[in-house]
Amino acid sequence: MSELLKNIDARTRLAGTNKLEILLFTLGVDARTGRSETFGINVFKVREVMRTPAITAAPDMPDAVQGMVSLRGALVPVVDLGAYVGVGADARREIMIVTEYNGHTQGFLVEGVDTILRLDWSQMRVPPEMLSNSMGGLVTAVTELPDGRLVMMLDVERVLSETSRYDDDFLFRDIEPVPGGDAHVVYFADDSSVARKQITQTLDAMNVRHVGAVNGRQAWDELRRIATHAEACGRKVSDFVSLVLTDVEMPEMDGYMLTRQIKADRRFAGVPVIMHSSLSGMSNQQLGMSVGVDEYVPKFEPQRLSQTLARLLSTDAAAGGR
Repeated sequence: MSELLKNIDARTRLAGTNKLEILLFTLGVDARTGRSETFGINVFKVREVMRTPAITAAPDMPDAVQGMVSLRGALVPVVDLGAYVGVGADARREIMIVTEYNGHTQGFLVEGVDTILRLDWSQMRVPPEMLSNSMGGLVTAVTELPDGRLVMMLDVERVLSETSRYDDDFLFRDIEPVPGGDAHVVYFADDSSVARKQITQTLDAMNVRHVGAVNGRQAWDELRRIATHAEACGRKVSDFVSLVLTDVEMPEMDGYMLTRQIKADRRFAGVPVIMHSSLSGMSNQQLGMSVGVDEYVPKFEPQRLSQTLARLLSTDAAAGGR
């Protein structure tokens, strides 16, 4: 299984091409459909795949957290992903996918892993409402394989958020309003419902107006519409858009491609782009910078996000952008 994950660094060349690689896995039979569904996770978030080691139970663990394992001297929480999703109650989950994102390492127990699939983000679609509802909003994107199987990308950021028991009140308690914040408009794109909620709470606490999108394609369509409107009015886009905040992983158009589109369009001169991602490793930050982002902020750090936003928005105001 380790062969599946060889040369992950080489895959960083996919940045800016709107392509990704996902590791396919199964969780067991879904009692609602009678089928063993196929799920996927971005290879960028996978550190290794291994046989499930001995798990030490611990008291007061959140639901679906089986306990802890020791990996190279570090204690790592283990989430039974099938139990969390609510499928494969009788499946033997002897495989553990070790993931690393948002600055956290955790193990996901799965029934089995299949292969690594390379595809274009344009092939990943926003899930139909019926599917999204049946999976409790846990699916952020779907695609169909040549053999007819449907692959579902799980909102692993939501899994981490809910199994780590984030204290939202504490996270947002010390964020202060930005002077003149209501004169700014921030456009953001993220396919994770948890991330969109945290972005909204951060901007609300800052008293900054905002418009959200569920992926890069939706955001780019709206930004182009605004640019056309600005041209028709003889005004700058920066009069209508103060800043763009984007995730990396999104169906249809990822954050790298969205950033490239913005930076290649002269109409958006003076509009900063912040990349806001759970892929917070240094290599991913360098990739963001290579496509032109102005700042890179890890997810689930609203204090840091608010400070970065406040600094860029104040710079924009001082430059006369507002």
